[in-house]
Amino acid sequence: MLKGDAQLNQSLEKAVESRRSAEAARKARIFNTRLRVMGLDLDSLNQQVKEKQQHENIEKLQSEAFESLIKSQDEALLQQDLNEKEKRRGLQKDLSHYWATQQRLDTQDGGWKNFQQGAFDITVPEAKLGPASMQKFQGEDVNWKQMRKEQVKMTERDLKGQMDENIRRREREKHRDMLENQEMLHQNQEQLHQDALEEEQRKAARIALYSFNQALAAERAESLKEQHRREERENFAEMWHTMTSDMLTECADAGERDVGGGKPPQILPDRWKGMRPEQLRSFQREREQQCQEKQRQSDAAKIEEAAWNLQQLTLSRKSEEQEIGQAEKMREQRIQLDRHNMQLTREQQAHQEYLNRKLYTNKPTKDYFHQFNTGSR
Repeated sequence: MLKGDAQLNQSLEKAVESRRSAEAARKARIFNTRLRVMGLDLDSLNQQVKEKQQHENIEKLQSEAFESLIKSQDEALLQQDLNEKEKRRGLQKDLSHYWATQQRLDTQDGGWKNFQQGAFDITVPEAKLGPASMQKFQGEDVNWKQMRKEQVKMTERDLKGQMDENIRRREREKHRDMLENQEMLHQNQEQLHQDALEEEQRKAARIALYSFNQALAAERAESLKEQHRREERENFAEMWHTMTSDMLTECADAGERDVGGGKPPQILPDRWKGMRPEQLRSFQREREQQCQEKQRQSDAAKIEEAAWNLQQLTLSRKSEEQEIGQAEKMREQRIQLDRHNMQLTREQQAHQEYLNRKLYTNKPTKDYFHQFNTGSR
């Protein structure tokens, strides 16, 4: 056997042994009756609680360290910001002092004047000075003072011209504004005159309309009076005709008109004064006959109604007797059904007692339970 094979076998044996030990520990943990019945693994739970407390403590320490670091960084940044602000204030103060003392308007060309007044006196003519003398450079203007004066004069002339132009422009604007104001005033006066003319025209139109309306009102009032007088004449003529005609008389012949041919007279509704005495007596006789006929019909109807009520009473009594018989029959059936249910209940109880006391009396042994769950998988 080679050396490599021996080492491989040893590693396999170790792996098998580790799996066996893990399986045995798993069986001991799973098939522990106490833990299975109680449903708790106290050791594992305690271990989990300890691990959780350790984890919380570590997180708390990390959080405190992080907060202290953040706080220190914030304090350092705040102090750095304050230092920078203080430094900028000092620089600004020094710069303002330098501007106020060294760069004033009356001393802007002081260095050049000091240089010209003898700080460095030139004793050698300018024509003999070379490049190494550092006194004259290429591109410099020797007559800069005269040019500066000319520039100042030109600037003054330009400024004076600008001032004159501004004055002339303001004069032109003032003149234009005055002309615009005069034009606006003239337009306002014309508008006022036009408005006054329009108001006079409207006033004349209103007066003419008022006069026309007054004439129409007078004409309408006169026409109403004439219509009222005509209606009064017509009403009076109608009243006189009514009073003098046969309409208000008591003559019954005025309401009838003979047509001849053996036919009854024709009734005139607008002149009819009522029925004659013989017509009234005939009407009374017919009405009495109708009342008697109606009384006979009412008596016959009452007799028929009494007979029908008696028949309905007889039928209702028969139906009540039938309902009582049916209710008695249903009660007897319910009593029989209750008795049958009680008999079935007693039989069921006897059967259950037989099963509990005689049939299911043997209890299972430990061997019966040990045949289950023999493996952890």
